[in-house]
Amino acid sequence: MSDTQLIRNFCIIAHIDHGKSTLADRLIQKAKLIDDRFFKDQILDNMDIERERGITIKSQAVTIPYTASDGKEYKLNFVDTPGHVDFSYEVSRAINSCEGALLLVDATQGVQAQTLSNMYLALEHNLEIVPVINKIDMQAADVPRVKKQIDRDLGLDADSALLVSARQGTGIDDLFEAIIERIPSPSGDSSLPLRALIFDCHYDSYRGVIVHLRLFDGKIKKGMKISFMSNNSIYEVETAGVFKLVLSETGELNAGDVGYIIAGIKTVSDVHVGDTVTGADNPCASALPGFREVKPVVFSSIYPVDSNDYEELRTSMEKLKLNDASLIYEKDSSAALGFGFRCGFLGLLHLEVIQERLEREFNQSVIFTAPSVKYMVRIGGEEKMIDNPVDYPDEGRIESAQEPYIRASVITPSDYLGNIMTLCMEKRGVQTNMTYLDEKRVEMIYDMPLSEVLFDFYDRLKSISRGYASFDYDISGYKPTQLAKLDILLNGKAVDALSQLVFKDSAYDRARKVCERLRDEIPRQQFKIPIQGAIGSQIIARETVNALRKDVLAKCYGGDITRKRKLLEKQKEGKKRMKMVGDVELPQSAFLAVLKTKDE
Repeated sequence: MSDTQLIRNFCIIAHIDHGKSTLADRLIQKAKLIDDRFFKDQILDNMDIERERGITIKSQAVTIPYTASDGKEYKLNFVDTPGHVDFSYEVSRAINSCEGALLLVDATQGVQAQTLSNMYLALEHNLEIVPVINKIDMQAADVPRVKKQIDRDLGLDADSALLVSARQGTGIDDLFEAIIERIPSPSGDSSLPLRALIFDCHYDSYRGVIVHLRLFDGKIKKGMKISFMSNNSIYEVETAGVFKLVLSETGELNAGDVGYIIAGIKTVSDVHVGDTVTGADNPCASALPGFREVKPVVFSSIYPVDSNDYEELRTSMEKLKLNDASLIYEKDSSAALGFGFRCGFLGLLHLEVIQERLEREFNQSVIFTAPSVKYMVRIGGEEKMIDNPVDYPDEGRIESAQEPYIRASVITPSDYLGNIMTLCMEKRGVQTNMTYLDEKRVEMIYDMPLSEVLFDFYDRLKSISRGYASFDYDISGYKPTQLAKLDILLNGKAVDALSQLVFKDSAYDRARKVCERLRDEIPRQQFKIPIQGAIGSQIIARETVNALRKDVLAKCYGGDITRKRKLLEKQKEGKKRMKMVGDVELPQSAFLAVLKTKDE
């Protein structure tokens, strides 16, 4: 009989780049879960895109056996989480399956925006928080200052903070002991009916859906019949086990365990993250509270490059949705691009990651349209939510429009204050508060339209502040705005996939930028192509892709000038006819160019 007293479930939370994955590497190495020959950095980040960008996107669980100083063998279940604001939903799910959290603070940078918001997330779920100061081996490390910040900004006991260097492996033994002493063991009883929470899943093409679970009560073993409470589907467990970098089969899981089950689930849509799993013969009384509904903030349509691949794209989206519960999509169609999906994302980085995963993991060639937010439009006394420019009604029918605003918190060293203020004002931000956290750091609170933050705000903030400023936001509500629908015309025809909803005063700049970028992307044809930006019937920007010109006089040696003129006139006539018939092919890169700033 396994004892829940010997189990500890914890996660590592921190701001982006404070060393979560490196610390995870050290814990795994220390426990000798993997031979040093096969070890590589960021061992838990198993997607190529995570290694390339050096960020964590998916939270990953792993079980570490540890023999404590008292000689007892403990089982530590730990989840490494992402730090980027776009993946905070992953963090909230990881937190739900733990009793404690290691809150990591970088000794060179101190407490930052995501540190605070992740700590509040953990406190909401009553987790025991253990502050850890990382990177103490760096020359710029200032431990006394960081301790002051932990005390003042986070309200935690700074004297209890552990000092570690994840890179060099300093202080890892003390950390293991602190996890066992300070983090409570899970409460739960293996003799009660089964109650388990699905906190993640992934799809294996040989074994079907692999479900990641945290057991609160009861046990799961091979051959047992289980039921999903959301749709009452019943399956027989083929195998159960824990994560030890690879799936390690144990045959059964008990109360307090974090592990996986395989039950021959072929229908992807049966499994929902946040669902409760119980025994089919002896069900539990009530379901566990799942996760709060995820609210997408950025919307974009996604189409296959070849419209015959629509079915393949649909299956890929289903499998991706299984592994990324924050992705929301529905069917959509466009005159220019055929059938596709309208998707909701948690931010622009989330959108980029989904695009790269579709291309890498599922070999799909896809086109994304320009991202948009959800606007609230009033027509004939009724309010209507619009996130797709195609659904935008005529200007004359609209009584009023509102756009989503965010409460943005920027923490920055005071040297960069002026430039950051200029950037926020340029993005229509209104400052509501400003506090000096200490001699060098300032926190500014801004009210800003979400649509302004989408495109290049984060990149520009990082470059202005040399990477020191940190940014976090939450949606605060809707405020009135002046909206306009910007259409892009190619050769006089509107391309619906390039339409955007924009703030009226910045429509001219936006249109000019889009036309310039398209001019660089569209290949030259045998005729001139006008690219125009229009609001309604009014053209507000124009660029031209010049024609390729065949030299019709090449074979014309000498002779009368009228002969040359005749050939040129004939060419001109032909070009006119081509312009009537010719339709412009848009390369995939053109759709992407619209999203990027000119410098990129």
